[in-house]
Amino acid sequence: QVQLVESGGELVQAGGSLRLSCAANGRTISAYAMGWFRQAPGKEREFVAAISRSGDFPVYGDSVKGRFAISRDTAKNTVYLQMNAMKPEDTAVYYCAASDSGAYYSTRTQVYEYNNWGQGTQVTVSS
Repeated sequence: QVQLVESGGELVQAGGSLRLSCAANGRTISAYAMGWFRQAPGKEREFVAAISRSGDFPVYGDSVKGRFAISRDTAKNTVYLQMNAMKPEDTAVYYCAASDSGAYYSTRTQVYEYNNWGQGTQVTVSS
């Protein structure tokens, strides 16, 4: 099992930028497909971004394409989510997730495909 700890969430103004971090403990992130999800009050958990075990083939949710970028640093065993041109509708708790199933070059975009989750970090975008 891997333990995931998110950080970097805070209050930011619309149009601003923020970078979230997800530090993994227990196993190397190279063994996992990694993903970011978010959940706003009263809404279902939503896919944001994902990257394969190979570290390639990033995939993004429609609402964040062109604004957010997922990356990883295997030396630091950390995954990042760079968020630019932020909007009030980006306000949510952001979760990091890891999946040890599936093909090496595949990404995971569904909640049920992940078996390891962090505790979440709050991001609030003011208008």
